[in-house]
Formats: sequence, structure tokens, C-alpha cells
Amino acid sequence: MVQLGLVGQGIGASLTPAMQEREGRWNGLDLHYRLLDAEQLGVTAADLPQLLLWARRLGYAGLNVTHPFKQAVVPLLDEVSPDAADLGAVNTVVFRDGRALGHNTDWSGYGRAFSAALPDAVHDRAVLVGAGGAGSAVGYALLHGGSEHVAVVDSDRERAAACAARLADRFGSGRVSATTDLRGALAGASGVVNATPLGMHGHPGASVPVDLLREDLWVCDVVYFPLETELVAAARARGCRVLPGGGMAVHQAVGAFELFTGLAADAGRVEQHFLELTGARRPTSTATPTAAPAAS
Repeated sequence: MVQLGLVGQGIGASLTPAMQEREGRWNGLDLHYRLLDAEQLGVTAADLPQLLLWARRLGYAGLNVTHPFKQAVVPLLDEVSPDAADLGAVNTVVFRDGRALGHNTDWSGYGRAFSAALPDAVHDRAVLVGAGGAGSAVGYALLHGGSEHVAVVDSDRERAAACAARLADRFGSGRVSATTDLRGALAGASGVVNATPLGMHGHPGASVPVDLLREDLWVCDVVYFPLETELVAAARARGCRVLPGGGMAVHQAVGAFELFTGLAADAGRVEQHFLELTGARRPTSTATPTAAPAAS
């Protein structure tokens, strides 16, 4: 039996257990995935050492980690992958040979999703809206994937500067900048990514005004509740190539499954299951709207 879990706050609606357990069955595994909701368990960051010890003693193969513990878990691990160390955040902990190993599949999940959905898209100059944890992961993926320059845009100037500085430490200061001027950043850009909560259920709106969208831009969103956010819908209407947030969610889950089990996951199969869970359907092309998913 393979035991896994997700540690975080407000995770009751997570689709991860269903996706991991289904893919486990397809691979012949008796895989069980448990939600460890910090709010329900009364767990804080100070309790993470005991939680990790508890999971190891119970024979867990690993844990996914989400908000607000991705940074707090890092110093508690025996080893952290170089990319996770660069980002200062871990979302996947693997227990192996008595050691706790930390990885980050957020950035690689975005990178895989981008390559799969927009394989020939030019991404030499990208604009990243949102300088939080998701933004850092997306920025890392863009620069790792060959973007010549990423402009980090955030209403909080200090947060934008901090995100840009972390990315610059890894990729060089000439490839990253921080600004609050979205319009200026988009001039001459090849694409834009929303890495803010705007567009998700309970947070209506779009981080990029419609009048700033151009047909030659590709537009990505990390939000996947709903899949068809206001930004994605507006970008489609403008003729932009789009990547909804489901792609990143699917591919980070695929990466975590492979780290946990050592087996290859079928990304197409996981994506189809994800779409079933969200009540959506697979789009026929990036220019054709998908059905809006049911509320989760």
C-alpha cells in the first residue's frame, strides 16, 4: 500500500486525492491519499516537525505541501532539490531510506503544461502578473525554459522586487525586472501570465485589462476554479492563444506522482480525469472556449 497526503489550509475541495488515487490504480498500486487540513487538525507551522515525524512513522511514501507551509517545511528536510532551494519553497516531500527529500513540481508543472499546450509559442519576453509563490514558480519555469526576459508586475512594489531578486540570483539580473507598470511591461511582450488569485471563485476580475490584450499575445492563467476565468475568456475573444490553469495543476500532480512512486504517469489520462472532476471538457483547440466547470 502507498500512503500519501496533502498538508495545507482550506484544502477540503482539493482534487489531488482523486487524481493521485486514480492514477495509482491505473498503475496497479493500492494508493491512498489523505487530506491533512491544518485548520481542522489545529496544526500550525510550529507543528510541522511532529507532522512529518508522524507521517514517516506511519509509513507514508510522501506528502504534498501547500499554502501556507511551502516555505516553512524547507529547513525541516534532510535534502532539498536545487530548484526547490532556488525557489525557497517545497510542494512535494518524499520519504525514502529514512530521509525526507524536498522537491518543487509547481515550476516544472507549469513548464510541462506550457510546452504541451503552446509548443511553438515565442516566449522571449514574458510578463508575470503576481509576485507570490505561484508567480515565483512560473517565473522560474519561464526563465528555465529560455525566456530572455521576464517582467514581474505586482501592485506591491516591494514584493515584485523580492520575487525578481530571487529569480535574478539564479538566472541573472539582466533577465528579470520588477515593475508596477503593467501597460509598459506588455509593450513588446510575447505573452503574459496571471499568477494572482483574481479570477477564481470568490475573487472576480482579471489582472490584465481587456484593452491591453493583443491578438499576438499568448495568455496563461494559474487559476483553475473556474478553468474559464474572466482573463482566459477575454483573451480567447481577442484571438489570443491561451493556457488555462488546469494545465499547471495536472502537470504538477503528474510530477509529484512520479516522485512518490518512481513510475511514469500518463499526463493525458490525468488531464482527462481532471476535466471530468471539474465538469469541463477537453478543448478542441486553444481558440475554442471550453465549457465552464461546475463549482467545486
